[in-house]
Order: sequence, then structure tokens, then C-alpha cells
Amino acid sequence: MCGITGWIDWKRDLTQHPSILINMTDTLTPRGPDASGTWITPRCALGHRRLSVMDPANGAQPMIRKYGDNTFAIVYNGELYNAPELKKELETRGHRFSTNCDTEVLLVSFIEWGRSCVDRFNGIFAFAVWNDEEQSLFLARDRLGVKPLFYSYVSGRLLFGSEPKSILAHPDFPAEITGEGLAEIFAVGPARTPGHGIYKNMNELKPGHAMIMDAGGLRINAYWKLESKPHEDDVDTTAARVHDLLKDTVIRQLASDVPICTLLSGGLDSSALTSLASAYYKEQGLGPLHTYSVDYADNDKHFKESIFQPNSDAPWIQRMTDYLGTIHHAKVFDTPELVESLKTVVFARDTPGMADVDGSLYLFCREIKQDATVALSGEAADEIFGGYPWFHREESLNADTFPWALATPERVALLSPDFTDWVKPEQYVKDRYRQALSEVPRLAGENQQQNRMREMSYLNITRFMPTLLDRKDRMSMAVGLEVRVPFCDHRLVEYVWNIPWEIKTSGDREKGILRKALSGVLPEDVLTRKKSPYPKTHNPNYLNAVRTWVLDILNDSSSPLLQFIDVKKIRALAENDNGQFNLPWFGQLMTGPQLFAYLAQVDLWLRHYKVSVR
Repeated sequence: MCGITGWIDWKRDLTQHPSILINMTDTLTPRGPDASGTWITPRCALGHRRLSVMDPANGAQPMIRKYGDNTFAIVYNGELYNAPELKKELETRGHRFSTNCDTEVLLVSFIEWGRSCVDRFNGIFAFAVWNDEEQSLFLARDRLGVKPLFYSYVSGRLLFGSEPKSILAHPDFPAEITGEGLAEIFAVGPARTPGHGIYKNMNELKPGHAMIMDAGGLRINAYWKLESKPHEDDVDTTAARVHDLLKDTVIRQLASDVPICTLLSGGLDSSALTSLASAYYKEQGLGPLHTYSVDYADNDKHFKESIFQPNSDAPWIQRMTDYLGTIHHAKVFDTPELVESLKTVVFARDTPGMADVDGSLYLFCREIKQDATVALSGEAADEIFGGYPWFHREESLNADTFPWALATPERVALLSPDFTDWVKPEQYVKDRYRQALSEVPRLAGENQQQNRMREMSYLNITRFMPTLLDRKDRMSMAVGLEVRVPFCDHRLVEYVWNIPWEIKTSGDREKGILRKALSGVLPEDVLTRKKSPYPKTHNPNYLNAVRTWVLDILNDSSSPLLQFIDVKKIRALAENDNGQFNLPWFGQLMTGPQLFAYLAQVDLWLRHYKVSVR
């Protein structure tokens, strides 16, 4: 994995501004701590930071390749899991390779097949290729949006980067935000609208989309999208197909020239990946697999069961490590470092995020990076297979909004009336919901319930899943750790998308078809374990720390946050004796600590990035 950035301009000679390109590239150093490179011509400037995973000695970027009289240059962030097959096919077509890295495979694929090369890729990627003869730049992002790619196109000038910070480093790009961007921050929250870059004049290239930039302007098109088709397989055939796809995906994603591990919570998804990976390691004689888990100091004392978090992970992690014989590393964090991480993760995201959930993941990845460079994680299974509680609750199914936005009125009530009148957050969320529903690929002949479950799946895959993928990318790459997500293999997603809901819930259980597919892969008790989300701290010291932080902000008349919130209401909540209250928020209950931490992050972001409102 790496960080990429670039600048295309038809009005300035870019060779006269190398320092700007270097500064843009240097902002991405955490994503690529192993090497740096730039390439610059009058119209095109490309920058790259490298995290060496495959062929460390020969994979330097930007990678330049001559083909006839033409020159091609690429910057690339990602992994092609079918690179070996593509390389063989390209060799039969007369191409020769000088490295063993997938960067060269991707570049030669573009030379051979042009813009349609993306249709052949199995992997996660964001890349840009400059065609010097055509004076054009081609950019593309993987189908599910695992790897990020932001851009700004203003007056014929294109800036792009793996993260907003590389664009913000350009001296002609101010950190500004409009009412729409503020609605994304305060109403939509971390589940950012696809294509939205938060900052004024900044966008995100949507998953499954490609872009061409040349003297004629900018053109964007979708090269992939979900398609609804009749599902012809019976339950047993479906389970076998899911098993085979997942096993093949895991094996492909274990390819690496550096140490690899898995993240293990003891839940269905992470246990499945760990079991499949462990079996492959044993077959190949690679020794025991290393696994990692996260928890918080004194959580065993303060943990309380709820419908959102029914049990602790620790016993289930022990169950799986004993069952598989992995070498396990349990990482435990205490309150002071978790509070401090709330600041660090804002700089990793370039926006406010998911508070302690971001912070703990950042700390977790930082610890893993000391031993490994690549990890497998179970993100996306709940969105694809329908595992979240809101897939199964009438309240969510009947709501005329996103299932994670049921409490929008309560959240809006904490904002200042003037701000609410300006951005109209409730209407904004409603409009975004309508937009999402209008995109759903329908299937003729489905009944009302089947149609609604297809809608729910689409909302989760295209709106909620990117939230977690973005979080995982940004927190892991902030410490130079590559995290792979096998459940996001597009072949698996395409197949599961069309499995009827009654088959997905086989055995009258959430993710029933996945449980059936994993029969024999996992112990029976793990196979039937009820979902428990990513762990959070229950330590009262954390509440006290973030509550004090927010009260300090409320007492600071210069705080840029105050113009957006109802100060009296927030103060009343913060000064409450226990500071505890519950507010439905992204599938769990937003507690006082999470609200206070999020508001503190917004304040920090506005100050540090000197964001001006337009």
C-alpha cells in the first residue's frame, strides 16, 4: 500500500514548481514510510510514497515505461490479487517484465487494454496513469472503494491524492467548507455521502468509477455497479459457493513478501478469515499464524452487557486461538493514550471521525505494525450478508431514513437554531436517503419484503460500508500498516448481493448462509455466536477526560465550534452527574463519552486546519 498524489495543469509549467509537488507528496509519508518519488513534466506532476509489500527492491514509483515512442507513468496505491494470472496473459501477448511487483502488471495492463483494464482487476486500488502522447491522465478506484482517492477540479486544474491533506498542501487550495459540508459533519456524521470530500471544491472519486483528464476537460464514468439478477442456486449450492469464493479470496490475499497476520475478535467474520488463513499456512508449511486483538484497561471490571454488545470478546478469542494454535497478541490500551489518540486520528482523517472507535483502531494498528506489515480483517461481512441488528428490526425497516439515522432529530436538537435554519440537516439527510433509494437496482417480480431487503443491502453496501472501509484505511495507513479485507472481493459481493433474503437468513439466523458456508471451518459455538461490535471502553476515567475537554471548549469564547451547537444543552449534558445518556448512533448507542469526544474532534479540526465557512 502507498500514498499517491498529483497535479495536472494546462495554464502553468509544472516543472517550475517542484517544491509544491514535494510538499504534497510528503504529507503522505505515514502511508508510505519506505520510499518517496516524484515525476514532473510541464503538464503533469506525480508523487508517490511507498510501503513495500511485494518486490521491495524493484517496485519504486512513479514507475515509467516506454512503449514505442510513447511514455507512460503510473502512481498506484493498492494490491492486485490476480497479478500472477494477468502477468502470464500479458507475457503471451509479447510483453516482458523487469520486476515481480503488481505495479508493473497494472501499468502494462493499461498499455495493453487501455481504460478497460480495470474490468480485469481483482484487488483494491486507486491509481493514475499519464499517457504522454495523448497528454491525458486516467484515474480509477476499486469497485468497493477500499482504497481512497480525492480530487479537486477547478478552472482546468486537477489536484488529486489518497487523502485530503495532499490536496490541502497545494498553496492554491484553501481549507473552506460550505453548508453542505457542514451538514455532512453534523447531520450525516462519519457515514459520508459517496463522492463528497467535505471541503469546498473537493470530491471523492466514487467506488467503481474512473476518470479521464485531458485538454478537453474532465470526464467521469462508472465501470462497475451492483446488478440485480435472479438467484438460481439452492441453499446447499449457495453455501458451497460462498465457502469456495471466500476461501479463494483469503488465499489470494495472503500473498506477501513481508510478515502477515489477522485481526481476531472471536466473532464469526474474523474467526472465519483466521481459520482459513491458518489452514493455508499449515498446508504451505509457513508455521503458525499470528493473530491480534484489542481491548481496554479495566474493561473486565466495567463491562455491561447490552443488546448492542451482548458479551465480551476475550473468552471467544481464547477459544479460537486454542482451536487453531495461532500465536496471539492481545493489545490493551489505557485511558490516557486513548484520549490522546482522539487528536491524532483527526489528522489521519483530515476531518472528525468516529471518536474512540477511530482512536483505539489507530493504537491497535500502531502496535501491530511493530511486528507485521500486512493484516487481514473482517470488515464488510455484516453489510454484505445482513448481519446488523437494523436488518432485523421493524423500527429500522419501516423508517423513512437510513437505519443509522433514526435519531437525527435528537442529534439536530443539540445544534444551534441559527445553524439548523441555515443547513436544514433533517432535510439534508432525507434528500440523501431519497438519492440512495433512487440508485437501487431493482429486480422484477420481487415482493415488498424482498424489495425492502434489497434496499437495505444497497444502503449498507454503498453508504455505511464505505464508512468502515475509510476508517480502516486511514487508521492503518497512518502507521504504515496494510489491511486487506477479503469480504470485499467483488466476486463474493456480486454473488451474495443476489442471494434472496430467505436464503441469507437460513436457519432463521442473521448471516445464516455464511454460518452454513463455514460449517466445519469453525467450532459450533463460535459459528453460532451472536454478533458483538468493535469493542469500546467502559472506563469512567475516559468519560471524565472527554467531558472536561468539552467543558473547556464551551468556556472558550474563541472556539469555532460554538457557532454550530446549542451551548446550553451541551453544557447541561456535560455537567450532568454521570454524563451518561444513550442516543442511537451508527448501529450502537452513542453514549455521553462518544458525543463529547466527537464535538472535541470537530473543534480541533476547525482550529488546526483553519477551516473557514463559506
